[in-house]
Amino acid sequence: MEKYSMLEQGKASGRRAWHAIGRKFRRPQMRISFDIDDTLACLPHHADEEHSKLPAFIHRWLGEPLRSGTRSLIRDLRRQGCSIWIYTSSGRTPAYIRRWLMLYGIHVDGVVNSDRHQHILQLHGLEKPPSKYPPAFDIDLHVDDSEGVGIEGYDHGFRVVVVNPEDDSWAQKVMDAAEQVQAQLAWQQPQRYAAPVPRNSQALAS
Repeated sequence: MEKYSMLEQGKASGRRAWHAIGRKFRRPQMRISFDIDDTLACLPHHADEEHSKLPAFIHRWLGEPLRSGTRSLIRDLRRQGCSIWIYTSSGRTPAYIRRWLMLYGIHVDGVVNSDRHQHILQLHGLEKPPSKYPPAFDIDLHVDDSEGVGIEGYDHGFRVVVVNPEDDSWAQKVMDAAEQVQAQLAWQQPQRYAAPVPRNSQALAS
């Protein structure tokens, strides 16, 4: 009888563990998107560029310089459980953007370019559409160099962190904003979003 009871307790614990795992994997990740021009792709006199193991001529042929600090920032955001997107007003194709970032070992989960932006905003039927509208793509935080996009975020109710092309501390600014938004989402919708992971525990895990 005691063995049977222990067996049932073990099965119940296993079921609870699997339910907890299932809830965790069903939780949507916080989405954060990045602009390209003067945000991730900066002019040489504005910001240093990421180093790469590939020859420089390959980057000139297949892509453009990537802002220094991008790779480590994306890695840290993914450790926080964030989904990484690109949101650009340019006509760069998703295939080009993905290939360019893959040259630096960076994978993105979604891409919004000018064509996709226009298509979705037409469906929403906004009278005075903003230049970018992250909520249409379930994006929780957008990173951009444009103060105008920051104003649009205030007017249309979406979150923007504005980073200057010449700001050496831009990655820290983005990380701080992401943690604040993640904590806010976890507080507002605890059944859907996880709280941010403390940075000291990340350091111990790496």
